[in-house]
Amino acid sequence: MAYDIGYLLNYQIWGNSGKDYLTALLMVLVGVAVLKLFKNIVLLRLKKVAARTKTEFDDLLVKILRDIQWPLYFLISVYIALQTLALPALVVKLFNYALIVGVAYYIVRAIQDFIDFGAGRIVHRREKAEKTQEAALIKTLSRIAKGILWAVAVLMVLSNFGYNVSTLVAGFGIGGIAVAFALQNILGDVFSSVSIYLDKPFEIGDFIIIGDQMGVVKKIGIKSTRIEALQGEEIVVSNRELTSTRIQNFKKMEKRRVVFKFGVVYGTTVSKLKKAKEIVAEIVKKAKLADLDRVHFKEFGDFSLNFEVVYYLNSSDYNDYMNTQEEINFGIKDGFEKEKIEFAYPTQTIFVNR
Repeated sequence: MAYDIGYLLNYQIWGNSGKDYLTALLMVLVGVAVLKLFKNIVLLRLKKVAARTKTEFDDLLVKILRDIQWPLYFLISVYIALQTLALPALVVKLFNYALIVGVAYYIVRAIQDFIDFGAGRIVHRREKAEKTQEAALIKTLSRIAKGILWAVAVLMVLSNFGYNVSTLVAGFGIGGIAVAFALQNILGDVFSSVSIYLDKPFEIGDFIIIGDQMGVVKKIGIKSTRIEALQGEEIVVSNRELTSTRIQNFKKMEKRRVVFKFGVVYGTTVSKLKKAKEIVAEIVKKAKLADLDRVHFKEFGDFSLNFEVVYYLNSSDYNDYMNTQEEINFGIKDGFEKEKIEFAYPTQTIFVNR
């Protein structure tokens, strides 16, 4: 038996004795055991320490280390053990390739965790501030960043395998152009969404007018924006259309300039015309949100003596405008009734010569 063991320990394969292989195997087992011990004991203590701190960054680092599984420990241990053996180049290359793939995989996973951590914090702040548009865009950009990360990792691994990635990238470039042409409308909407996020021509809750359509912005998505019209229906507009047309945003308006006209009958005396101007000016000045600009007896109309009134409303809210205008209209009607000033309406007087 001793002879058999001695024979096996001295038996040569690829220039290495059985003893050399046994030593390498023990190195692999010890390496895996040490790394597992590190994970089970050291990481457990680090996790307890991280739980007592206020920052979340150390929790992230512990998570990244905890997510590393035994296959990588095995590959690292095998790589170290192979340095003691003289093996064919093909065998060494296969193990090296496996180690490159394993290391690249966990590096990408770690970078993904950092991206998710940063994006998650930003999204949480945006959602807390009720900026759902920005939160949705950050989520989308994080997904795109992770997709690009995996593509770069694959190219780097192939480069380490000895492939000429420049030819591969050129092929992807030609294919990418074809895909871009096929998806140009969708990509245009996506880039327009980014433009809306950065330039902020409007935000959720703004009242906007696009051409002959108007309403309140309810949702800004990656491809389209949804607007609730005054009648209650939903209008869906592509982001590309929104960035290529004129938009009136009433939420950005700090003051509203209001112009309205009225007419009195031609039989009104000059003194009453002057009194009408005083009544209107006083009523507008009393309105809480209104700043009077001017009141003028403007013109001799076809069937009335016309006045023009201009004031500024210190609010962008449409209901404030309507409430203020209603208050002014009631005041004018009441004041004119007291002074016996008659509003004009379309009439015709026909003179017949006999």
